[in-house]
Amino acid sequence: MKIPRSIVTHCPRCRTHTEQSIVIYKHGKRRTLAEGQRRYLRKQEGYGSKRKPEQKRFAKVTKKTVLKLKCSKCGYVQHRKGIRIKKPELIEKT
Repeated sequence: MKIPRSIVTHCPRCRTHTEQSIVIYKHGKRRTLAEGQRRYLRKQEGYGSKRKPEQKRFAKVTKKTVLKLKCSKCGYVQHRKGIRIKKPELIEKT
């Protein structure tokens, strides 16, 4: 799916419609010292079974893509709710 690199939409900080640049959100690296990750790794080790069952068949074909909008006026960054896209592609508006 083709997504424009910039759109005009509402900015909650400016409280008006402004030009916003779009980037596809990529999650960062997991922190190994975070409590949840330590708990997960502790449960994974040893001879016991896995923490969660391994999925044999997947129901979903696509992953949700979250868009990151950045206001050109104030620089406020907001996330646009994920939509299911197979191949997101950012294009210049003509």
